Amino acid sequence: MKEFDHLMSVWQAQPAKQQRSVEDVLKSVKKGIAGITGKLYWGIAAMIVMVIYAFAVMFFFTFKNWQTYAGIMIMLVTMLLYLSLIVRHYRILHRRDLTVNPTEYLQTIKDYQKQRSMLAGWFYYIYTILISAGLALYLVEILENASVTKKIVLYAFTIIWILFLTFYLKRRIFKSEEEKLNLLIDRLERLENQFE
Repeated sequence: MKEFDHLMSVWQAQPAKQQRSVEDVLKSVKKGIAGITGKLYWGIAAMIVMVIYAFAVMFFFTFKNWQTYAGIMIMLVTMLLYLSLIVRHYRILHRRDLTVNPTEYLQTIKDYQKQRSMLAGWFYYIYTILISAGLALYLVEILENASVTKKIVLYAFTIIWILFLTFYLKRRIFKSEEEKLNLLIDRLERLENQFE
């Protein structure tokens, strides 16, 4: 009996698992998802503006070289592909209601995370290469009459900007989003485990 009392006292001395209320978890997850979907929404709006601009330049300006049209077309098609991808990501997160089925919503967030990591991987580099190639073809005619110094400065600035976006800013943006998604997934998994 003494052993049982000792075991009981040890068990009672254990700190209780901190249980978060369902409402708090759902509010924080909704807030996190709203932040991510808000960024996606503004990315969609910016990409639509860029597509309209590229379309207007291609069809309302006259160029002498076919390379200029090819460059604009490459950029336009690449932007349309990226636009379709981020619209799809936006719809994945925005179309489901967290309160209806949290387990299904958790799986949706995990699927979204996998797709975003794919985007952060190979697709982002392909996107950057295609935009860079299109821009290079476009700038050939645009800078045709510019001085050598202006050409060098503009091409150098463009290359530095693309490298900055590719190797510095991309990593920070996707890492930040990955951390937010991991936090949301962790909260939902803990909430799910509370009810098991």
